[in-house]
Amino acid sequence: MAQPLQNNLPVLTVSELSGGIKRAIETGFSHVRVRGELSRVTHHRNGHIYTDLKDDSAVIASVAWKNTRLPFKLEEGLDVIITGRVTTYGPQSKYQLIVETIELAGIGAILKMLEERRKKLAAEGLFDEAHKKPLPQMPARIGVITSPTGAVIRDIIHRVTERFPLHIIVWPVAVQGEGAAAQIVAALNGFNKLEKNHPLRPDVLILARGGGSIEDLMPFNDEAVVRAVAASIIPIITAVGHETDTTLVDYASDLRAPTPTGAAEKATPVRTDLMQALQQSAQRKHISLRRALEAVRLHLRRSDSAMLHPRRRLEQFMQRLDDLSARFEPLLSRWLAQRGQTLAQLNARLRPPAERLANAQENVAQRYARLAPAITNRISRMKQHLESRAALLESYSYKNTLARGYALVMDKNGILIRSAEVAKREQNLQIQFADGIITATSGD
Repeated sequence: MAQPLQNNLPVLTVSELSGGIKRAIETGFSHVRVRGELSRVTHHRNGHIYTDLKDDSAVIASVAWKNTRLPFKLEEGLDVIITGRVTTYGPQSKYQLIVETIELAGIGAILKMLEERRKKLAAEGLFDEAHKKPLPQMPARIGVITSPTGAVIRDIIHRVTERFPLHIIVWPVAVQGEGAAAQIVAALNGFNKLEKNHPLRPDVLILARGGGSIEDLMPFNDEAVVRAVAASIIPIITAVGHETDTTLVDYASDLRAPTPTGAAEKATPVRTDLMQALQQSAQRKHISLRRALEAVRLHLRRSDSAMLHPRRRLEQFMQRLDDLSARFEPLLSRWLAQRGQTLAQLNARLRPPAERLANAQENVAQRYARLAPAITNRISRMKQHLESRAALLESYSYKNTLARGYALVMDKNGILIRSAEVAKREQNLQIQFADGIITATSGD
């Protein structure tokens, strides 16, 4: 029987077969563009990102090396288009897609992702009006987080200098592409970590960039950036893109400006307006002070006209005294006449003292004659009552009890002792009999 044809095939090692498959796949799929949904996104500690790209019926493993520039953060559920090459990983006998560039698959997918993220952050309260901080009316320093080159920073500096020159502190960051979100977060946290009295700590922040596509504006939709804006202690004005562009940081900031120039206007007052307001305030105060002085002058003139010279006032008092004296003399004469007539009448009714004294003595003698018997009877009744009470008290006296053979036992202070137990505790006792008191010593 003939040997199967397969026996004529060369024998390959596992590594040789794996290498051949690798070469065949890499040659046939050296550059591909694949659309799918990200799944199982894993960030390795060495910086590489491992994920799966899937559709309704298949899954392919994907790897983004740490040096790959990613325009946005990879998250599960994103609909993306990956440009790269297909290779194999021999130790696990699998093929995988090496990511070179990645983009969101259409504006619709981006907007859907942003809307879901907006709802999530809004549910956490990051966009609540209660968290909005008021802007300072006259800031001393403004911090600007933007690209150090381009028209944005020039427009802000020009507008601030034109309106109200003050210290501008620029924290340069990338405003698009890989790493932009991390730089913006670092700038926000860096400004907020400065002490309140630090010479570089701004009173208000401006986060700005010029216009661009929705992909270019993605760092300002990054969740970490939005959270850093919401957590900022320093008030923040955002001015990202054109007036029609809205990013998630606009919801979290304290104020959104349509343009970077508008942000500079919101952050600063107008010097000429301030000078005009100060001038108007000074004019109002001058007018008010002048009116107050006129009122004081008028009051002084009225007071001066109402006041008389001391000599004239003395003359008025002297004249008034003369008038009162002229009216008082007839009154005094009539009063003295009336009092003299009254005294004469009283004198006529008065009797001689000797006669009045004799009458009083006779009256006293008569009253004594009537009261003497009554007093004698009263004293006799009271004496009888006291004698009866004394007899009763004598019958109740403890001395009668002592006379019958009883005795009183007292301590050395004369306090009565009523029990043998108490008497045992006393060293010196006093015993009173009917005919006297003796001392004794207690023994247990």
